[in-house]
Amino acid sequence: MTDTRQVGAARPYPFSEPDRLTLDPLYAELRRREPVTRVRLPFGEEAWLATRYQDVKVVLGDPRFSRAAAVGRDEPRISPQPISGGIMSMDPPDHSRLRRLVAKAFTARRVEQLRPGTAAIAAELIDAMVAAGPPADLVESFSTPLPVRVICRLLGVPPSDQHLFRTWSEAIVSTTSLPPETIIEYLGSLQAYMAGLIAERRETPTDDLIGALVQARDEDNDRLTEQEMVELAAGLLAAGHETTVTQISNFVYVLLTHPEQLAILRARPELVPGAVEELLRYVPLGAAGLFARYATEDLELSGVRIRAGEPVIAAMSAANRDATVFDEPDRLDITRGAGPHLGFGHGVHHCLGAQLARMELQVALGTLLHRLPELRLAVDEKRLEWKSGLLVRGLRALPVTW
Repeated sequence: MTDTRQVGAARPYPFSEPDRLTLDPLYAELRRREPVTRVRLPFGEEAWLATRYQDVKVVLGDPRFSRAAAVGRDEPRISPQPISGGIMSMDPPDHSRLRRLVAKAFTARRVEQLRPGTAAIAAELIDAMVAAGPPADLVESFSTPLPVRVICRLLGVPPSDQHLFRTWSEAIVSTTSLPPETIIEYLGSLQAYMAGLIAERRETPTDDLIGALVQARDEDNDRLTEQEMVELAAGLLAAGHETTVTQISNFVYVLLTHPEQLAILRARPELVPGAVEELLRYVPLGAAGLFARYATEDLELSGVRIRAGEPVIAAMSAANRDATVFDEPDRLDITRGAGPHLGFGHGVHHCLGAQLARMELQVALGTLLHRLPELRLAVDEKRLEWKSGLLVRGLRALPVTW
């Protein structure tokens, strides 16, 4: 077993600036030679970084690793402001209490009931693109409005207000793209808006998700505090669309730059669900590992002793390229099938909206393939601009033609 004191100096992390959707090759080297290594992020205390699939699953799923222990600590992070807060900084049973309240809105059965409406929105957006004529920015015309309208419908946000939180929600995923004072302002505005909606639901009950949270809160005060309800609703509103917005454009970009895989998918549209799973594995969404877990007791990972109180970051994107789990992991293969990828995480904090995101991504790709079979980039790939200063990797714009 390697002891903490025998490990060399911490490596600066992230290893490099996110370059499009390319993983730094150091991850592969670490998986082979030093799967658990010391790292120092731009902010916060030093941490361990786990890069192998099995170790990452342990960090995410073993109750000896805690998110609640991050509260009050100088958590390792890539943003100046702390990233702790809300349901992501809870362990069971508090985490379970909140998750149960909203989980029924995201069941596979409930999500399937939303599929026809989602498909209708996708078709309407493409109708507008076709009517305006090419070229179009897929981010603005399709990737952004589709998840925004779906999550608003689910939560009960009026369509006339959707433009407001599109601005505010960047604060959820910002590291340095916004000044700290702007992040605080946007988060405050988002929470104030949700508090207003909650007050409206008390006056006029509804059957949307916010209405259900209000009912749960008012029927049993011990189940949900007022602040928890506001934070949960705000978090769902922002997180429920931000990553899916980014991934729709990322997935289309990856397919357009892998023409042999796109040709297979065009010829066999029934492969769309499996293609979504493969893209979730292949595309590294996060700019770096997030939400360190703190060991609650001494334990071992790949021969390295982790002491109680030390934070460990799970590199899910690196784990999704582990050759002991996936054959030729650096190759995109849409015929690979679902597989045990960690695109939605693992354990108690497994993405609550995973089924919703899957459905939206399937509808988005399927509709684009069917309606715009000649879809292609409208500019040279080298001219594409990528976002920076965010927790996620994504395109500022994706000019396409058909």
